[in-house]
Amino acid sequence: MNIQGKRVLITGGTSGIGLAIATAMVAKGAKVFITGRRPDVLASALEKLRAGGGFAEGMAADVMTEQGRKFTLKSAIDAYGGLDILINNAGGVRAGRLEDTTEAEIVTMVAVNLLAPILLTRAALPELRANGDGLVVNITSGIALIGMPFYATYAAVKAGLAHFGEAMRRELLGEGVRVLTVYPGATDTPMMQSSHAGPELGVVREPPAAVADAIVHGVETNALEVIRGGEAREKMIVLNREDPEALDRRFAEMKPALAAAVRGHSAL
Repeated sequence: MNIQGKRVLITGGTSGIGLAIATAMVAKGAKVFITGRRPDVLASALEKLRAGGGFAEGMAADVMTEQGRKFTLKSAIDAYGGLDILINNAGGVRAGRLEDTTEAEIVTMVAVNLLAPILLTRAALPELRANGDGLVVNITSGIALIGMPFYATYAAVKAGLAHFGEAMRRELLGEGVRVLTVYPGATDTPMMQSSHAGPELGVVREPPAAVADAIVHGVETNALEVIRGGEAREKMIVLNREDPEALDRRFAEMKPALAAAVRGHSAL
């Protein structure tokens, strides 16, 4: 896909990976529309995106709500006269033992990471079909591929989003809408600030711009998926499939330290 001139809606586009994607796409000549819940952060993000003369609009909205999704989609379409690419990036996490996670936190993770992308995609499909070259990009997580202790709900919803994308890719085959699924690894974003897991636990964070560049390349090459983490992640994926108990033992060794490092990890 040629990104030049494409009309792009990015949820959670005011910071982190979302803003990095918006920045990379504006540089390629796309017209981006970003959303986020905080008006001040939105205004700052739009100022940065427009600094180089790029096309950028946005609105403060909560895609977990029906009204937020409705106004987000309408505003994005009205801004540029249509929609070519929907990027479901908004997300949230609460780590820790499942029994220490509140029902409200679990419900929020399901709503923002899974329910909102499904419902927004459903609403956007007629517009994405309109020009015969639409695209849905779902930002999941490496945890969707390898379940990590203390991230049970997050792993569940991100894996759900990944399989939603896979099913929709097949459902939409030949109908002018493609689906790209992205599996970022640990990324140096505001969402990760409350996590204290580091290289000693195998958590090495990469810059959001590197993830965004890989996503843009995936869009341009009509890729089906983008998996970050390099060779180390590839080996873990294979091990998780061929000898999952070996990975269980590896996690067991680090479990006490990991539990302490992530128990305060919250971004909802």
